Amino acid sequence: MAKPSDTSDNTFDSDVLQSDLPVLVDFWAPWCGPCRMVAPVVEELADDYEGQVKFVKLNTDENPMVASQYGIRSIPTLLIFKGGEQVGQVVGFRPKSDLESNLKDAIA
Repeated sequence: MAKPSDTSDNTFDSDVLQSDLPVLVDFWAPWCGPCRMVAPVVEELADDYEGQVKFVKLNTDENPMVASQYGIRSIPTLLIFKGGEQVGQVVGFRPKSDLESNLKDAIA
């Protein structure tokens, strides 16, 4: 079973911006209820897209630099990167079908 890996302010460049695969970044925090609701959906997508898309999580409490760099105001926020560029964004809890269609659009 694929599981999103953790990224940080220090590893974001190498984990996300320099990735050969498109990357979905889940910006979250431990105290955030909707973040806990979106986590299993992101894990399902990580399974569905294993080998095609990389999935990482960034704890915004522990890593404020990247969150502020991308203007993350509310969490959960999911950003999709391809070739080091942000190509998609989903804010708040969404059903799996919404996330999947955003992901497909971004990586097409």
